[in-house]
Amino acid sequence: MWRLQYLVKEFRWWSFLSFMLFSLGCVTASELTFELPDNAKQCFYEDITQGTKCTLEFQVITGGHYDVDCRLEDPDGIVLYKEMKKQYDSFTFTATRNGTYKFCFSNEFSTFTHKTVYFDFQVGDDPPLFPNVNGATALTQMESSCVSIHEALKSVIDYQTHFRLREAQGRSRAEDLNSRVAYWSVGEAVILLVVSIGQVFLLKSFFSDKRTTTTRVGS
Repeated sequence: MWRLQYLVKEFRWWSFLSFMLFSLGCVTASELTFELPDNAKQCFYEDITQGTKCTLEFQVITGGHYDVDCRLEDPDGIVLYKEMKKQYDSFTFTATRNGTYKFCFSNEFSTFTHKTVYFDFQVGDDPPLFPNVNGATALTQMESSCVSIHEALKSVIDYQTHFRLREAQGRSRAEDLNSRVAYWSVGEAVILLVVSIGQVFLLKSFFSDKRTTTTRVGS
């Protein structure tokens, strides 16, 4: 009998855990990493209903001074957010009307370098983990544990994203530094070779025997 009760508890636990993971993957969000060429501008669009809380977060991973221009507009073209040459930032707002919101990233100030940009645009709050439970109903110990694990998993996902971006940015800087060191080493080797050859010819000219010729004038 105790074995059957144990299996029932295990089944309920994994059912709650599976539902929790499913709901975690159903959060409405747009996450993308893209390349932004020099002298270019890239815009994205999102349909948002009135009263929805949204958050825009972006970070430049590679390219130049790791900065980019960002601009966010509502359906009427009113600028809600505008920053110039930012490496990373986060902006939270509440939609004042229904319609299509536009946010753009610009690299038009850069002439030679292209950028790699990551952004995360979250629309709305997370769906409730237990939609059938209202605020007046107390959660069971298992449900409370599921809620705690759910919040912990969201934090883990945020930390993983953050560290992946930091790792990509650090790798890009390391590769750029390695290329500069390699070019500098080749340049030093060429200069050293030229100076060595020049010194050899200079020393040779100091110790070379100069033959003198005499001419007799007969009477």
